[in-house]
Amino acid sequence: MTLDAAGWVHPARHVPSPNHDAQPEPPCLLVVHHISLPPGQFGGDDIERLFTNTLDPNAHPDYHWIAALRVSAHFLIRRDGELVQFVSTAQRAWHAGASCWRGRPVCNDFALGVELEGTGELTYTDAQYTRLGQLVTLLASQLPLVEMTGHEQIAPGRKTDPGPSFDWVRAAAVCGLPVWPGEA
Repeated sequence: MTLDAAGWVHPARHVPSPNHDAQPEPPCLLVVHHISLPPGQFGGDDIERLFTNTLDPNAHPDYHWIAALRVSAHFLIRRDGELVQFVSTAQRAWHAGASCWRGRPVCNDFALGVELEGTGELTYTDAQYTRLGQLVTLLASQLPLVEMTGHEQIAPGRKTDPGPSFDWVRAAAVCGLPVWPGEA
């Protein structure tokens, strides 16, 4: 696995999202999220549609309120370990929303977002932990990443991902990055 000069990981599948802008500083934090569209269903194209602004609001009852959102993440790791990249690591993806890390607001300014296909209640797969470890090891060797955390840690009371089924001890071991706060 490699990271090119433009901030794209190879051999990830690239699905460029328009939902990004200039990142004001190099990323030092990695934020773990979860997503499934429709909720609790895996393997479809609706996550990609959401991040590329092509989600049909009539395709599912839950989509009416999210189809107009302009959101993205840098990466998605599917249940089978497939890695999809939406935004270059040199750009700011729109994944964290209202957030704060160690007293610093607006985490999108200095964080990379990784979505795991899941619900937070279902166990994440071995393939996802393996791919997360490979990805974070690569990124940490090229970027000034110092910690990883969950969306729930930077937006408490507002977000719950990656949820109670995410094994922070295992993630820290395979990724080689400390977890904030503690073992989350």
